[in-house]
Amino acid sequence: MTAIDPQALDQDAEKEARKQRLFTRINKADGWFQVLGLAWLTPVLKAAAGDNPKAQMSEIWRLLGVPLVAIFLFLGAWASLAPTVQTSLGAIPGPAQVWEQAKNLHADAEREAEKEAAFYVRQDERNAKLIAEGKEDRVKQRVYTGKPTYYDQIWTSIKTVFFGFLLASIVAIPLGIAAGLSPTVNAAINPLIQIFKPVSPLAWLPIVTMIVSATYASDGWFAKSFLNSAITVTLCSLWPTLINTALGVSSIDKDLVSVSKVLKMNTWTKITKLVLPSSLPLIFTGLRLSLGVGWMVLIAAEMLAQNPGLGKFVWDEFQNGSSQSLAKIMVAVFTIGLIGFLLDRLMYAIQSMFTFTNNR
Repeated sequence: MTAIDPQALDQDAEKEARKQRLFTRINKADGWFQVLGLAWLTPVLKAAAGDNPKAQMSEIWRLLGVPLVAIFLFLGAWASLAPTVQTSLGAIPGPAQVWEQAKNLHADAEREAEKEAAFYVRQDERNAKLIAEGKEDRVKQRVYTGKPTYYDQIWTSIKTVFFGFLLASIVAIPLGIAAGLSPTVNAAINPLIQIFKPVSPLAWLPIVTMIVSATYASDGWFAKSFLNSAITVTLCSLWPTLINTALGVSSIDKDLVSVSKVLKMNTWTKITKLVLPSSLPLIFTGLRLSLGVGWMVLIAAEMLAQNPGLGKFVWDEFQNGSSQSLAKIMVAVFTIGLIGFLLDRLMYAIQSMFTFTNNR
């Protein structure tokens, strides 16, 4: 009969304990991988840790392999079919031409950054010379006024959509809470929601432009073009948050409402301790929908009003009509889609932090 080595048993137990701790950390990280759209990392890490590699490889194929194959098939179909479609600007650009224009836009941004840096160096040298000559009254600080780069257009659009989305949230969440708590308020707000929710941003934009032009001073904190786009985003994106907030508040467990009455909670305590925690999942669902709607609305508003941003970039390239314009427009299309995806992931990450819907 073979003797059992206690030391070997202890080593095996320690190895198994380490493996279990590793699997626990991987499972906790899986919640964040889901939020970030990197769910395929979980089976990769589990396979590397030795957890049923065959089953994990099947999961990797489903979560990573299949999407990659679909992307390559799309790129292949695009590359083969694009040259067969002729437009007024020439053939539809394929993936290679679009990638080439993406690199050109990056190179243009780098050249513009160099020009800006050189401008400020010359200005500093000139001012230093004037100060040395005792001509301080002639010293001036000018702002570089070169053309906005592609990255500047992206940043302008992102700032605009977040400003409009913030305004929409400030309006929609309190109104939604009031509508969810009070049937009277809900009856008053509901007709307005049904009338204004379907209105296109192209209808709101002229009204917003005229009101902002008539009421806002040109030397205010924000440019009028920025406010025109942001307020249009607000008017079109507040409805999903308003509706979902009202639905979340009105669907709170009646027993909890009864408890709040027994405890004689005041309105503020009831909202902060009972209403908001219970309705957060639906509120965040509304916020995610609103941000997505706002991003789509913004591009249309920028195109129509020629306000700075990605929408204006697309319209300018369309009007330019050069052989490279169509490829640049497609670069913008992919940029818009990628930013929309990242905005949704950002809201999902914030939602998971506050609603604890993931197993972390």
